[in-house]
Amino acid sequence: MTREIINVQVGQAGNQVGESFWRMLLAEHGLDDDGFYKGNDPLMLARVGVYFTEVENSGEAIKYVPRSVQVDLESGVCDHIRSGKIGGLFRPDTFITGETGAGNNWAKGFYTEGAELIEPILDTVRRQTEACDAFQGFQLIHSLGGGTGAGLGSLLLSKFREEYPDRMLSTFSIIPSPKVSETVVEPYNALLSVHQLVENSDLTMMIDNEALYDITVRTLHTQSPAFEDLNVLVSQVMCGVSTSLRFPGQLNGDLRKLGLNLVPFPRLHFLMPSYAPFYDPKAKAFVRHTIADLTHALFDRRNLLVACDPRYGRYLTAATIFRGKISANEVEFTVNELQKKNSNQFVEWIPDNVSVTLCTVPPVGQSQSATCLANSTAVQELFKRTLTQFAAMYKRRAFLHWYTGEGMDSMEFSEAESNAQDLISEYQQYQEATLETDDYEEYGEEEVPAGEEYAAEEEFVGEEEQ
Repeated sequence: MTREIINVQVGQAGNQVGESFWRMLLAEHGLDDDGFYKGNDPLMLARVGVYFTEVENSGEAIKYVPRSVQVDLESGVCDHIRSGKIGGLFRPDTFITGETGAGNNWAKGFYTEGAELIEPILDTVRRQTEACDAFQGFQLIHSLGGGTGAGLGSLLLSKFREEYPDRMLSTFSIIPSPKVSETVVEPYNALLSVHQLVENSDLTMMIDNEALYDITVRTLHTQSPAFEDLNVLVSQVMCGVSTSLRFPGQLNGDLRKLGLNLVPFPRLHFLMPSYAPFYDPKAKAFVRHTIADLTHALFDRRNLLVACDPRYGRYLTAATIFRGKISANEVEFTVNELQKKNSNQFVEWIPDNVSVTLCTVPPVGQSQSATCLANSTAVQELFKRTLTQFAAMYKRRAFLHWYTGEGMDSMEFSEAESNAQDLISEYQQYQEATLETDDYEEYGEEEVPAGEEYAAEEEFVGEEEQ
């Protein structure tokens, strides 16, 4: 039985990444641009219902329609998708757009312009959830630097948490980078969004523009990458994460299993994705694909979609997802060897903290691939980076009037700042935690509090007398 996921893409970045994601899904499931099946492998359609709804028209072939909602506060990007190659794929009533735009202002997305659209969005989502048999959760694609993706995306998350408290909420959040910055107020928008993500999300896959640029320029040798090139990398990770839901495999995982294995503490759910193999298309014939190579590449910072160095942190947990004809024993052995060799990189108080998922169906055009989601304390680098920029502006109250003018209270900025500081110190605390001998002693022989052993003896004597 398929466990359905509803995709919600918000803002310019969310919709552009979403478009790339749907194109990749169509290729993997053998569907054409209008959602009709053109493949020849029955595995492609076995669990296509995870992301697609089947629509049967009398006398016509079955059309597979994405279970998705496209939201933006200006209509430009949604119009571009509508008029593009896959425009006929989506239901017309799932495009929900405003007129004025958020103008990179988080408060507009969360409080004013975005709040006006919230009812039609929730109605559309409700219609889609009611048509599901075993609805598993939401997947939200948004960026944290702008106004719509950050503001309205955060508002949607809090509404989903209220209405569907028992369903998984996973987000693919594109975080701003000073090297690839588009607006001055990105640190404000990003930190206000992180404040909401800490409370309302179950799994947040962090994606960093800076790392995406590095991969496309250094590894793929694209001299001046466009957003389409970056979006393909994000789509590969998104398809990798959902693989075991969409295709049968030896070791299966799903959103809920991922969450259970990856999140040791509810607030620490910010994951760093990596993917392998990344290579220059011209050099395809010269790239080696052994299991060991794939595994080592997953834990190499050059394959991370986040611009931070995992060597300065420690892995709390990690999930590896391998695709292709791969031996389970070989994967388990390689992952265990990697952990042994780098044991100081993995916290020792969570045993077996790298989970393995296997799926026999490889991505289109590749024989094998692997995706990794790592919960590492090194992710605090991203929050520190944003917090430093945020604090420098907030100390001088720069640009604050644009936010308070939309009805925001400056206290919210202070709360977001202190929440981010708490999050960083929590990551640091668990990075420094060690497995001490006290841990074993504590759970050795149970100590009976003084006086209780006498009480126990008296009870026994009393029984004998009777």
